Amino acid sequence: MSVNQQAHTGPPYAQPQPGYQGYQQPAYGGQSLPGVPPAQYGAYNGPVPGYQQPLPPQGYFPSLGFPSKGSPVSLNSDTSSLAPNFIGSLRAPPPSGAPPPASGASHPSGPLAYSQFEHGDVQNGIPASAAPMQRPPPSQPFLPGSAPAPASQASAFQQFGPPAGVQQLTNHMAGMALGRAAASAPPPSALGYGPPTSVPPVLESFSATGSGLYTPYSASQGPPPTSVTQGLPLAQPPFPGQTVPAQRLPTQVPGFVPPPPSTGVGPSSYPPTTGAPRPPAMPGPPLPGQTLAGPPSSQPNHVPSPPPPSAMPMSGLHGPPPPTHPPQPGYQMQQNGSFGQVRGPQPNYGGAYPGTPNYGSPPGPPPPPKRLDPDSIPSPQLNELPPQQKPRHRIDPDAIPSPIQVIEDDRSNRGSEPFVTGVRGQVPPLVTTNFLVKDQGNASPRYIRCTSYNIPCTSDMAKQSQVPLAAVIKPLAVLPPEETLPYLVDHGESGPVRCNRCKAYMCPFMQFIEGGRRFQCCFCSCVTEVPPHYFQHLDHTGKRVDFYDRPELSLGSYEFLATVDYCKNNKFPSPPAFIFMIDVSYNAVKSGLVRLICEELKSLLDYLPREGNMEESAIRVGFVTYNKVLHFYNVKSSLAQPQMMVVSDVADMFVPLLDGFLVNVNESRTVIASLLDQIPEMFADTRETETVFAPVIQAGLEALKAAECAGKLFIFHTSLPIAEAPGKLKNRDDRKLINTDKEKTLFQPQTSFYNNLAKECVAQGCCVDLFLFPNQYLDVATLGVVPFQTGGSIYKYAYFQLETDQDRFLNDLRRDVQKEVGFDAVMRVRTSTGIRATDFFGAFYMSNTTDVEMAGLDCDKTITVEFKHDDKLSEDSGALLQCALLYTSCAGQRRLRIHNLSLNCCTQLADLYRNCETDTLINYLAKFAYRGVLSSPVKTVRDALINQCAQILACYRKNCASPSSAGQLILPECMKLLPVYLNCVLKSDVLQPGPEVTTDDRAYIRQLVTSMDVAETNVFFYPRLLPLTKADVDSDSLPAAIRNSEERLSKGDIYLLENGLNIFVWVGVSVQQGLIQNLFGVSSFSQISNTLSTLPVLENPFSKKVRSIVDMLQGQRSRCMKLIIVKQEDKLEMLFKHFLVEDKSLSGGASYVDFLCHMHKEIRQLLS
Repeated sequence: MSVNQQAHTGPPYAQPQPGYQGYQQPAYGGQSLPGVPPAQYGAYNGPVPGYQQPLPPQGYFPSLGFPSKGSPVSLNSDTSSLAPNFIGSLRAPPPSGAPPPASGASHPSGPLAYSQFEHGDVQNGIPASAAPMQRPPPSQPFLPGSAPAPASQASAFQQFGPPAGVQQLTNHMAGMALGRAAASAPPPSALGYGPPTSVPPVLESFSATGSGLYTPYSASQGPPPTSVTQGLPLAQPPFPGQTVPAQRLPTQVPGFVPPPPSTGVGPSSYPPTTGAPRPPAMPGPPLPGQTLAGPPSSQPNHVPSPPPPSAMPMSGLHGPPPPTHPPQPGYQMQQNGSFGQVRGPQPNYGGAYPGTPNYGSPPGPPPPPKRLDPDSIPSPQLNELPPQQKPRHRIDPDAIPSPIQVIEDDRSNRGSEPFVTGVRGQVPPLVTTNFLVKDQGNASPRYIRCTSYNIPCTSDMAKQSQVPLAAVIKPLAVLPPEETLPYLVDHGESGPVRCNRCKAYMCPFMQFIEGGRRFQCCFCSCVTEVPPHYFQHLDHTGKRVDFYDRPELSLGSYEFLATVDYCKNNKFPSPPAFIFMIDVSYNAVKSGLVRLICEELKSLLDYLPREGNMEESAIRVGFVTYNKVLHFYNVKSSLAQPQMMVVSDVADMFVPLLDGFLVNVNESRTVIASLLDQIPEMFADTRETETVFAPVIQAGLEALKAAECAGKLFIFHTSLPIAEAPGKLKNRDDRKLINTDKEKTLFQPQTSFYNNLAKECVAQGCCVDLFLFPNQYLDVATLGVVPFQTGGSIYKYAYFQLETDQDRFLNDLRRDVQKEVGFDAVMRVRTSTGIRATDFFGAFYMSNTTDVEMAGLDCDKTITVEFKHDDKLSEDSGALLQCALLYTSCAGQRRLRIHNLSLNCCTQLADLYRNCETDTLINYLAKFAYRGVLSSPVKTVRDALINQCAQILACYRKNCASPSSAGQLILPECMKLLPVYLNCVLKSDVLQPGPEVTTDDRAYIRQLVTSMDVAETNVFFYPRLLPLTKADVDSDSLPAAIRNSEERLSKGDIYLLENGLNIFVWVGVSVQQGLIQNLFGVSSFSQISNTLSTLPVLENPFSKKVRSIVDMLQGQRSRCMKLIIVKQEDKLEMLFKHFLVEDKSLSGGASYVDFLCHMHKEIRQLLS
């Protein structure tokens, strides 16, 4: 293929593919863009051997997303990838023969549309494919009970493109140095970086992105590099000082925002894992004499590497040698560069992108690995560079997959249409997309999300791919007002209809036979008689005539009213009780906390949860205060004044009164108000500093036992419980244990006492919510055991100060008291034959291997379940999950909530990789790792994570990607963000703490993440960064998010960063005075106070807009986020930079670019 021919190029590395589910521009909670049709998934790079693809209709080329009459260019599949230093051809108008878009394509009619968003129209990625994929359209009626359509038939409607298009990155990208280098290589003219577009081949022939959209390259550009797949054009880079024109690439789907041009990412080092020495990985290769010091010196947090005495040749690195190039000199990474050196330029390559480390089988035997000491290799100064090479010295961050782009694409492609759940194995829109769900037989993704919606048929295939099969289940999730709550079905005294053998509940997948007299279980195939009262005739399709009248036959989620058989001791439960237990030790009183809680409870008690139509809440309340002893209060309605009873024998806890302790709020309103007025006065002069803790929980437990009901304890606690009592703790905080084998003890409770107490609480249905206000070490790892195992929550307000923290605490308390909770809950997950639930993660207790027990389960908590094969699955029948939650409602009603989900099964790995969901995968991996730190050194846990992800990606590369140069990093379309998100997990405070992170913080975060849902882990690990100065004050939408890197920040702008726990407002030093006045009400940058906990209420459009954005974000999160004002170059900026997760972290975490190179090496090692 000639150089001038339009090359079929590989998808660029960081830009999300048009085919990836689009994210709408207005951030996570944003509104959908009108008129944007739902998109298909991205195309895939060439057929996999042995994978039969359905033939597309005549004259239709799936890779394009629209019909094409012209004869397709037949391209060899190897040419489907491009070195990342290809900036992309200039956009030309389509030739006269360019086909019109199909009606379903996302193109406007007429010539190809340019991106509808700002920035320079760089197009990213594979065109959306209209080719068949595993899923019928949502509109197709779903017939439960009818046989599944054969695969070939289903593929006629599939909405998702053929096997996921891959992101490919030549390993020039990785800048990985291999072999020995000679300093004499001539510096090539530097090549520009930029995202190439890609059209993967589908079947033998196809037309390349609308044939003729690339402008031919002129011969003067020189021959293409030999090691890049032959025939791919390369763009000439600009010289220093010359700007790169925004290259117009063909836009396959309108609505792509390429990330803004970048200035640089600081190189970073990645700690090597155990085993073979890690081959070096770099931000990007420097040219000879070029420095790797990182971003420009104006960026304060990067430390440049020292100037070298002279350029030293590089010693051999672990890994196969580069195939054909002469060796080049390489240079060292900055600081503790565990990545070793970078390779110098190759002939015919842009300096920006040197070298092709081999990623597949090397041409010759690799040399024996040598240890490389990165610190011995100096790095040259910038001024030693030849002039045209200075501007480019590493991988362009815009050329690697961007989370922002993927989120935006999914929003624009999938935010406008409802997600209809009638089809098996559909991958839902991303959690960051605002979409509507229509339940037609499978549970909404708000209740269940899976790591993959197409699971391998055999355990061998699952082991080969290493993709964990898991579901993140949120049984009581809150639905948006437009969606219908699960229907409550009452079958009377006989209770729900169930399978005789496996006890699965009636659901849409049960098959009625013999005229409707019996049904065959979809989980275990056992045939069960239909009870006479439940009998109904079948129609001609074998479906029951009352199919649409019964939620359990037509919906994925519904509730049954439980009979007395489902209740403890075969008797219906009493309504639950709430007990408020307030620490009245010196710290709590002095900080104003006791008075604040008492004032708030006066009004809050009117908002206790109640069933929809009830006049008042059925929940009874009780009050306890404590320091070294416990004080119980009798607030019986007949009393004129509350009575206090003191229990000083904390070693043998009992409740001194039954009648009058738990009361109805309305009946005892005046007595309760009187008590709440008196408590702060009674303890105003206390000198008692010591507290107890375990006896407080025991007291609440005993009170609930005596009242024979379930309930929740709200404990407000300030200090380490060192008073003589059961559960007494000692201060064992020791930072010297970090990075040692004993580090795991910091996460473990210091005594087993609390585990036993938790077990008793779960048996009684006593859930504990703990509000902590520490001024020093408190041992969250131990105090958190009971809340965690009972399904409760922990809230932590370190160094609590009334003026700055009161709003946050009160918001959390209000929401915690008012939210929906199921008490005395038991959850079981049933699966169809072939897989079973083997592992569980979350805040709960398990007394056996199948039942997840929780004293309380609220609407924010998730339980993550991992599945393993115990037999073969079949593609025809797929796999089914049924999650059944038995709980007591806040009115004391015993209920069963059922969620059903059907998944596809596959015999081809490509189908597995095409139907994965990276956000859910990261949620599972984080929880798996966070549990791992309890029993293994943190380093072992980190290495295991890296290794598993490398295996997942290596398996894809080996079995699913079309053949291409060994030196390319190829990522599955659905998993192209796996490296960036995984790096965020590895750099998190639990796995890699910075010096300012306390032991309590780490234990707190570990527990928090373990029960987070997918949307929460998504923003927690990759925070959302919004340029406030770009916000449109006249619209309701959020400004477009930007990537989490310091180089994206401009000192003339104001940015907001949120991660679910904090909101930072970062103010650049050069922000216009008018903006500062409008937002903060002061006249200059220096006057902005960084102690503000809320933004001042000012009557101007900018202030209103920013406050509305903050309110909108707060509304999307389960906890009130702490607002922190950060001025550029201020001491708080270090904390803010910790959340710029694409950059190198101070605690040693790699930058995204470096980690990508590192993963590339890992994959290459696995493949070789």
